[in-house]
Amino acid sequence: MPELIFIVIIALLILGPKDMQKAGKTIGKFLRDVVTSDGWKLFQQTSRDLRTLPNKLMREANEELNQFNKDLQSAASIPDPTRPTPAGSRPQPQPYAATPPAKAVSENRIAPASQDKQESESEPQNNA
Repeated sequence: MPELIFIVIIALLILGPKDMQKAGKTIGKFLRDVVTSDGWKLFQQTSRDLRTLPNKLMREANEELNQFNKDLQSAASIPDPTRPTPAGSRPQPQPYAATPPAKAVSENRIAPASQDKQESESEPQNNA
């Protein structure tokens, strides 16, 4: 406020009282034309956009993060067998069983079964 009073006093001394009225009217018309112009409206809109830009960016980033988390959780969840699989997708690997499957007895042995019985009967047993 003190600066404005100082400027008015300097203008009054330089221009005088009559020229001061003309200068005030001219400045008023100029400011009215500026404020009502399309350029001023564009300036105000841009200023408003710049003030709200950080909030807008944070909101969009939060929405993208939430979508990413949903996608990640759906990818990590157990697939629904009733849901159709997309074409070209890889089949899901099956988990291993907790107990191994029973082995079939094979006939490919080094010694026939009859020789194994004879060897075990001929060896003395140690009962110590």
